[in-house]
Amino acid sequence: MTTSLRTAYGETLVELGKVNKNIVVLDADLCKSTMGVLFEAAYPDRFFEMGIAEANMASTAAGLSLTGKIPFIASFAVFATGRCYDQIRTNICIPDLNVKICGSSAGLSDFGDGSTHQSIDDIALMRMLPNMHVFSPVDAVQTAQIVKYMAANKGPMYIRICRNDLPVLTQPEHEFEPGKVYTMRDGSDIAIFTTGVTVSIALKASEELAENGIQAKVLNVPSIKPIQEDQLLTICEEVKAFVTVEEHSIYGGLGDAVSAIVAPKLARKHIRVGIHDVFGISAHNYKELLEHYGFTPETIKKAAEEAVR
Repeated sequence: MTTSLRTAYGETLVELGKVNKNIVVLDADLCKSTMGVLFEAAYPDRFFEMGIAEANMASTAAGLSLTGKIPFIASFAVFATGRCYDQIRTNICIPDLNVKICGSSAGLSDFGDGSTHQSIDDIALMRMLPNMHVFSPVDAVQTAQIVKYMAANKGPMYIRICRNDLPVLTQPEHEFEPGKVYTMRDGSDIAIFTTGVTVSIALKASEELAENGIQAKVLNVPSIKPIQEDQLLTICEEVKAFVTVEEHSIYGGLGDAVSAIVAPKLARKHIRVGIHDVFGISAHNYKELLEHYGFTPETIKKAAEEAVR
């Protein structure tokens, strides 16, 4: 079983392409990184190398969808959402077309290339668009499940994928359900809502919290838009406070999505762990960046302790 979310994305598209001839893949000069190259090797007549022209790629995908094709477009997340935002908004979301967007090397995971290549705002950009769904898988298994869901259901959808291998935390038999929040560890004192790479970090934090007498419920939120509101409220009703953790700006992402649902109906203290209004930087490795921006068990532990104080 692969631990690479990028490989899971490429292999799943190849698998789907065997039975669904309408699936096409477009890449913006990064297919070896996004793993669109796997689809190119299997179905060269349904793969389109668009070059460094993300706006054209998005518009071409919109046109292909009007012919009945199911286009998956991919680039680094910062480019797949930012460079062609106007085309996504105008040509894909306003007419509600069946285009799927993969933001690869999301968050800080392109650690060596710095702020220009790191997407700390992609969730916010995609989440604010009407008709767009936004997904952030925790591992390779969930990546495959989400890609299959995207291919089988109509409408604009965005998936953000980490560049680095992540531990497998889910099981293939646990099917992905859009909007569902998944309990990774039960607890009665505080809820920690998290997504992507930070789920495994939050699980480690919950172990340390338990040693100090604080029982933390850790929730994996792979579907940031939509989210099942009733489930979210039920979770928060059962705890004293909640923390949100995301490898993204504290503005416009998971924290805002959860708060918008909970705050009007429940009085619960909310602490956000995320990137605080700054850009990314270059580093020798991914771990260095995660630690620099506070994505550590200790940071999450302190946030939880403050929330329940």
